[in-house]
Amino acid sequence: MALPRFEGSFTQQEAIPDEAIAAATRVLQSGRLHRYNLAPGEVGEVAALERDYADWQGADYCLAVTSGGQAIQIALRAAGVSPGDAVLTNAFTLAPVPGAIHAVGGKPVLVEIDENLRLDLDDFERKASTGAAKVMLVSHMRGHLCDMERLAAICQAHNIQLVEDCAHTMGARWAGKRSGNFGLAGCFSTQTYKHMNSGEGGFLTSDDPDFIARATIMSGSYMLFERHGAGPDIGHFDRPRFEQPNTSARMDALRAAILRPQLARLEDNIERWNQRYAAVEDALRASPSLRVPSRPNQESYVGSSIQFNLREGDEARCLRLVSLCADRGVELKWFGHREPHGFTSSHRSWHYVTPQEMPKTDAILARLFDMRLPLTFSVEDCQQIGGLIAEAAEAL
Repeated sequence: MALPRFEGSFTQQEAIPDEAIAAATRVLQSGRLHRYNLAPGEVGEVAALERDYADWQGADYCLAVTSGGQAIQIALRAAGVSPGDAVLTNAFTLAPVPGAIHAVGGKPVLVEIDENLRLDLDDFERKASTGAAKVMLVSHMRGHLCDMERLAAICQAHNIQLVEDCAHTMGARWAGKRSGNFGLAGCFSTQTYKHMNSGEGGFLTSDDPDFIARATIMSGSYMLFERHGAGPDIGHFDRPRFEQPNTSARMDALRAAILRPQLARLEDNIERWNQRYAAVEDALRASPSLRVPSRPNQESYVGSSIQFNLREGDEARCLRLVSLCADRGVELKWFGHREPHGFTSSHRSWHYVTPQEMPKTDAILARLFDMRLPLTFSVEDCQQIGGLIAEAAEAL
């Protein structure tokens, strides 16, 4: 017997917690939303959030900014990327990643992925060995961590600075170590569909005081860097305060106020996401037509979305699966579209990037599907959703 149609929304997030709403109300009532508009001796919401997040992340320093994309751009500039410089990055990622490289004048050099959606470290090592790039911007796309120890070792061997895009891995770990802590910097997002929700927002973390000082000046600190909650000693600002441009990318007090209570709940929410991921995964793995990427034992992930491939099929068959799932109330995204579609795109659509042959990545994306798992879904909802996708796959 066919399962009933799913009636839930794939874009509906949980409500902002009551304590976050109360904190936001206090900020609104004060009228002081700018992060540096503080009373004498006051520690503002943004500075408090920076300290809280640095402690949670296990990083020495944290800078709160307007978006994850701005965190990446500032990180690249603070890492010394200049116009014309090559920057290595995944061929499979979302457009803001190559967009950030392009925005700072860099030239993306794309690296293949493997069948489990992780960076192909053999291809990375070949491209790293040429010496053309001094920065690797690894995108943990859709929450899949590659062997981070090997990645870091390759970067060290070739004198490459490692910057991590952790928009999809806030709270994930490799061999017990949090994503974002393997190189020079970690970049995080608090956009609505990420692991904390402030509409837009982001963090930049690092253990390098000179790097974070440069980044702080670039974020637009107006020489008020002593008002940061997780910044370096003041002496690290002596040079960059005269050398770094102001890019006006500060987080405001309102967003910080609603994020601090969410951070306190994040570990519990990670467990809730993973329960929902497991429910869908079990149903998909039962289908002989579908393949779900494997998860290595070293990886502790955050299952806020799930990806799978059709084992066989052309474009028409993939579009048919999307349609059959939509008829059942299940919203899938397909990475094989020839043009950008919703939040998905491929390297072939990034016309500001020099075209590069990525046959391995292209073959994987041609049958790759993606689905959000909002916490507004119950585990039972996810069991039903997984079953409906499996039903559709067998009906092709």
